[in-house]
Amino acid sequence: MSAGLNHGFKRGYMTTLGLVLGIWTQLVVVGMGLGAVVATSSTAFAFIKWGGVAYLVYLGVQQWRAPAAPLVDVPHERKQVSVRQMIVRGWMINAVNPKGTVFLLAVLPQFLNLHEPLWPQYLIMGLSLSFTDLVVMGGYTALASRVLRALKSSSHVRAMNRVFGSLFIVAATLLSLFKRSA
Repeated sequence: MSAGLNHGFKRGYMTTLGLVLGIWTQLVVVGMGLGAVVATSSTAFAFIKWGGVAYLVYLGVQQWRAPAAPLVDVPHERKQVSVRQMIVRGWMINAVNPKGTVFLLAVLPQFLNLHEPLWPQYLIMGLSLSFTDLVVMGGYTALASRVLRALKSSSHVRAMNRVFGSLFIVAATLLSLFKRSA
């Protein structure tokens, strides 16, 4: 939503592509069995968890520091963040999230037929997750890009930046409290 607000639908949707790449990263990790290592290794879990916490705090601080100029009046600032940076940001959000690994470890095995080749099954599941994420996040991005037009004053933009920055920090706090299930 933050990307849709700050960059409009077309550019904001690039972050969604990064989120999907993050899902595929998680899927590869789980499919290769490394997800089991993360699930059983306190050190690996802690490394990924605290990397995710640090990144979310970084995003929150960056959002709090973002310029408070009305978004509709600053099209030149939209070019400062490249499409590549937006995709990498989305990828980082999902790729370093240990909850993604835990989710995939908890959900995917229920649908696997161990008597059949696994990679086609993982491919189908990955495509299904990708499609769902692209549609849902596309809806969020579209909604956010429409809100963009309403942000006509610096105080509105500042409030929006701080709300989203705070949400990133809340997410980091919640992630820091997440514990592996025994």
